[in-house]
This record gives sequence, structure tokens and C-alpha cells, in this order.
Amino acid sequence: MAEGATPELWLVRHAETEWSLTHRHTGRTDIPLTDAGRDAAQALRPRLAQHDFALVLVSPLTRAIDTARLAGVGDVAQVRDDLAEWDYGEYEGITTPAIRERRPAWYLWRDGVPGGESPDDIGARADRVLAEAMESPGDVAIFSHGHMLRVLAARWLEQPAAFGGRLYLPTGALSVLGFERDVRVIRRWNDAAG
Repeated sequence: MAEGATPELWLVRHAETEWSLTHRHTGRTDIPLTDAGRDAAQALRPRLAQHDFALVLVSPLTRAIDTARLAGVGDVAQVRDDLAEWDYGEYEGITTPAIRERRPAWYLWRDGVPGGESPDDIGARADRVLAEAMESPGDVAIFSHGHMLRVLAARWLEQPAAFGGRLYLPTGALSVLGFERDVRVIRRWNDAAG
């Protein structure tokens, strides 16, 4: 990276799991990748191999660690607890329609979850990850989870964590945060192409 240049952050959402496939809130439950998820993670390998990363960070959950490993960067990945998915508390493993049977107006990005985290809680974790990434001498790859990465992007854009609710992100997707001149921007979002 040239002197004075700022790092890009390459965000990789873990690949498919049984719970992501069925839209169950998967926070701290350690669900493995499906066969299709393992294939999708391996498909990331040639795309990431073309890039030099000064730092690779990964969530402590197996689905993110396995995605990084299958994508070819697991041997240099450093685990960060702050990259774990949203703590869904009492809503862990439950779908949004099932939650809305009891709480019709519930919206994760506004309401958080009972016994779990609020949007501001996860935003504070994202801010710590961003502070570390900005100290990197080069580009950073971050392997994490859908909601966590959406909050990370919102905070990168200097928006409240709840703005992440407007940033759809499928499993196995690659996104890049960077700069246009000195302004933080999304350079690529939701790239799930092989």
C-alpha cells in the first residue's frame, strides 16, 4: 500500500448454513456450513488469492472460521470476539414471522431483542473492529455474519448501527468498503458472483 493510502475493508459473510437457509436468527449458536456453503466458500478462494491482505480478522464462530479457511486465508486469520453475530437472546433460532406472531410490530434494527443486544450494543463492537482495521498497514479481510457486517458497513459510513437494516447481505457475499478521496464509501456491495 502506498504511503498515505488508507486500507480497504473486504467484508465476507460466512457461507450458507441450515439456519440461514431457513431464515432462523443465528447468533451465538455454532451452526456448521452446508455442503453448498462449503462450495460457495471455496469459490471465494481465487477472488481473494488475487489480493494481498495485511490483516485477516474472523468471528470466533465455526461458520465464519470455516469460510475463511475454505476461501484460503484461514491460516493467517485472527479471531476477534467483537466479530461474533448479534446476540439474539430469547429470539435465537426463531424466524421473524414467528416472533411477529407475539410482537407484530417488532423490528430487530429498532427494538433489539430481549436478553440479547440492542443495535447500539453491536454498533460499539463494530466501532472497535473499525478502529483496529484503520491501524492496518494495508487492506483488511473480515469474515463475519450478516447482521454484524451490515452494522460494520453502517458505522463505516458514519451512520447509526440501525442503518444496517437497509443493507441486504446474502450468505457468501463479498463487499468492499473504502474511500473516494477522503470520504468513506461502499466500493462494492453484495457481490456473490463466482
